[in-house]
Amino acid sequence: MLTKLIADKREDIHKQWFDMIVASYPENTADFLKNQKNQFANPVGHTIREMTAGVLDALANKRAPKDAYDFIDRFVRVRAVQDFTPSKALDFLFMLKKIIRDEFKDELKNKDLYEEFHAINSTIDDMVLGAFESYVKYRERIYELKVNEFKNMAYRLLEKANLTFEFKDENSV
Repeated sequence: MLTKLIADKREDIHKQWFDMIVASYPENTADFLKNQKNQFANPVGHTIREMTAGVLDALANKRAPKDAYDFIDRFVRVRAVQDFTPSKALDFLFMLKKIIRDEFKDELKNKDLYEEFHAINSTIDDMVLGAFESYVKYRERIYELKVNEFKNMAYRLLEKANLTFEFKDENSV
């Protein structure tokens, strides 16, 4: 059973996955994320560790993708504000597929395990779709905040230049 194999090799898979995600950052940032264990000094590294552990636990215990969604959502929120393209922001789940495929390439020659591998791939694909929806939601929110800040800044400049005026409703007294 592939989920049992994943559970048995959980620590190795977790380390590989964490290292692959961290490698997507610039070198000095990656070193910090990897080496600083304090969750308050390194909240991004802590979020990566929590997310990878939560997703692996969900897969190993055959839980639905929604059981890992909170972990994924927290990490996607971080990626949405960082300087990543959408594809790079969400490639962390595809990294997991590759690790599982590479880690169990010999075992996947067994037809039953190969079918289970496809089921796990489908589960990860569902996680990707959820992560994409979250990413878009957070990016939209960021753009809304930027637009509102720009409007407020423009209004404050007009106000400072005494170029603002109020519309009066003719019906009001």
